[in-house]
Amino acid sequence: MSGLFGADAMRGVTARLGSVFAAVTLLMGAVSPAQAAPIEVRVVVVTTWEEVSNGHDLRGELHAWLTKWPMATELPFPVGVHPLQYDPKTHVLAILTGMATARAASSIMALGMDPRFDLSHAYWIVAGTAGVDPKVASAGSTAWARWVIDGDLAQELDARDIPADWPTGIVPYDRTKPYETPAPALHSPAANVGYALNSKLVDWAYARTRGISLPDDQALAKLRAPYPGPATLPPFVLEGEGLMAARVWYGDHFNDWAERWVSYWTGGKGVFTMSAEEDTGILQALSLLAQDGRARVDRVLVLRGASDYSVEPPGMTAAEFIAKEASEGFPAEQQALDNLYAVASPVARALAADWVHTRDTPPGS
Repeated sequence: MSGLFGADAMRGVTARLGSVFAAVTLLMGAVSPAQAAPIEVRVVVVTTWEEVSNGHDLRGELHAWLTKWPMATELPFPVGVHPLQYDPKTHVLAILTGMATARAASSIMALGMDPRFDLSHAYWIVAGTAGVDPKVASAGSTAWARWVIDGDLAQELDARDIPADWPTGIVPYDRTKPYETPAPALHSPAANVGYALNSKLVDWAYARTRGISLPDDQALAKLRAPYPGPATLPPFVLEGEGLMAARVWYGDHFNDWAERWVSYWTGGKGVFTMSAEEDTGILQALSLLAQDGRARVDRVLVLRGASDYSVEPPGMTAAEFIAKEASEGFPAEQQALDNLYAVASPVARALAADWVHTRDTPPGS
């Protein structure tokens, strides 16, 4: 005896159990409901930061879309940093990516691979805060980017090792001096340093919003008073390029570098306007998703709102400037947040509302 049952009996029971399991599996497959078709999203609003406490959104780039649009349907997004927000009436979806290049790229890639959504015809509107070059615009202003350029992807010498005749220690890949010409290709095996957006779509968005009157107040007037030039103007809507760097930089020397770096990589066509972090990571993810037909890079819009200036005011050192912002925050942050929604939301509504046309043909084409 080898136990309660003999070997032959055990084999018979095992075979019968296997047959029953197979039958149940087939039955379950036959009666399970068909998988729901993915949601065709018309516009994705991309935000990067939000203050959250006890599960409640308090303030940030996402907040206005939650409360003013509103996007009241919350969808779980376990691989992201925040649940997705959706408006089923307009088919507009909002994502909070998290700050800096790596989080932004990862979040957008996760969304692009999510089987719940069809993003193959969607428009993407990045609506985020930034620092503005006072030579170009003023605090509270918003700028539609024609180019986004990466400020991290480069070779760099420590400041103590920079040759005396170099203007900066930052050197392009495949070059041996700063701004050495000809500039390398924007896209190479070494790096994707920049992205040219669909200029016709950008011009269309700018044309629809350039006449929006952005509010001015005493706080903004006081903030811009020490600066000369365009920095002294009340907030306005413009077109201007974004320089993206996860490394937050300060000072006149870096601001000069930003201006030349953007001009260098765009062949003199781009004008440095807004300093931020995430946009090249977002474009990198969308470019890879586009290879599989999951996204369209020619449907990307980037709007940045100036929460502060990219350089300290006259009479202040760069070290004093970083200390001031570390303790007091960005002085025009709320105005920038309000203006981002005021400028981006009518563009999002126009794209979603005219889906019979915009689904297949971007405006301005």
